[in-house]
Amino acid sequence: MKNKIAVIGAGSIVFCKTLLNDMFNTPSLSGFEYALMSPTSGKIEKMKNYAQKIIDKNNLKAKVYATTDRRDALKDAKYVILMFQIGGVDAFKLDYEIPLKYGVDQCIGDSMGPGGIFRFLRTYNILRDIDRDIKELCPGATVLNYVNPMGMVCGYLGRATDMNYIGLCHGVQTTMDLISGYTNVPKDEIDFIAAGINHMAWFLKLEHNGGDLYPLLKANMEKPEYYINEKVRGEVMRHSGYFMTESTGHLSEYLPWFRKNRKSLDLYCDQPDFGGASGAYYKFSSAIQDKFNKIDVLSIETGELEPRSKEYCSYILEAIETNIAFKLNGNILNKNYITNLPNNSCVEIPVYVDKDGFHPLTVGDLPVALAAMNQSNITVQNLAVEAAVNIDPELVFAAVSMDPLTSSVLNLTEIRDMTIEMFEAEKEWLPEFNGKTPKKITDINIPGNTAGVPVPVDPALAINSRFGKLGE
Repeated sequence: MKNKIAVIGAGSIVFCKTLLNDMFNTPSLSGFEYALMSPTSGKIEKMKNYAQKIIDKNNLKAKVYATTDRRDALKDAKYVILMFQIGGVDAFKLDYEIPLKYGVDQCIGDSMGPGGIFRFLRTYNILRDIDRDIKELCPGATVLNYVNPMGMVCGYLGRATDMNYIGLCHGVQTTMDLISGYTNVPKDEIDFIAAGINHMAWFLKLEHNGGDLYPLLKANMEKPEYYINEKVRGEVMRHSGYFMTESTGHLSEYLPWFRKNRKSLDLYCDQPDFGGASGAYYKFSSAIQDKFNKIDVLSIETGELEPRSKEYCSYILEAIETNIAFKLNGNILNKNYITNLPNNSCVEIPVYVDKDGFHPLTVGDLPVALAAMNQSNITVQNLAVEAAVNIDPELVFAAVSMDPLTSSVLNLTEIRDMTIEMFEAEKEWLPEFNGKTPKKITDINIPGNTAGVPVPVDPALAINSRFGKLGE
């Protein structure tokens, strides 16, 4: 194992650029080699040239190369960073437009809902192959996963692979920026505990100098100028008592109350873009792709190092290299860390990391209403993982049918028809299913003069026939 970092999916221009800058800015990673891997060479060469410009301009002790060969990138790697998206914008378009045709209006569509489930189905077989390659080429490597849908992906990694992994998101960090602004308290002075699941982790404690910050946050959220920024997240806090880690656009998809009809959409999801707009993330991704196809934005970068971002990646690697512990919120398989959520489901909890690896903290029980909201998503995630492990399209249907947004809008036959259509439209990215879809089930036609067959009567209820109906 060498001082080597394999970046799988390094054609992700915005995200890979951020993480590379962070790692180049980390002294303990001096001298590392970076293998940038993507299945096609166009973007990856541009990313390599960008990285080399930074190395040269700042006289960094680092090496970088680009490859389309995943095994070459993984060979002898100490760290593996996953950030790929199978099917790209073409598949994302189907994830959004087919459900919309049936009335399921997604804003983000990458973590839950029909879009999130099918994104996972396009992804899991690649994760399985990466696990096989890691066992052979870099056994024991630390894997940092940024691939969505985080809950399903990390649930699958924990149950179906042997990877030494953690799932990373920036929801906690960015939400802490908001809480700092909404309470006018410096972020580094706020003592907090956040736990739950990815994109729905709850701030169980918010304190400043030993005092509770929740009364101030709640009071401000009653003011229109605050509430308009956080309609869904604010509404959930007003009713449950706790703030959580995702924006209106995300959270509106994870619960059944906010996108189920036009009245709810107009009331809670009327802000632009990730404030709840239909297809916001798909349209953003499509626009970014169009822009980068026309303009090589990396070629005009100056090569200057920027300050490290909020992303956990470089801080985790630094903690392992220096043995100076770092605390983060990470996604791992539940092993009684949250005691009223199922074991072997993915949870997002406080974790310490040092040279000995990841050390998750036990949270205990969540407040039961919060656990119930988390459970509604975990049910979908676990069904999707089971569907992948068993290559079972009926379990895919079951996952879609239990999705909170989908089930608030469609009946079972409509959900089945939509799921079948998504299977057929995306079959090129679903090789494991080999063209299999859920079976077709049609509604039963009941003629107007139909009488039901006789129903056996419980003898204990026969008293009604002898003594008249109850209440008479």
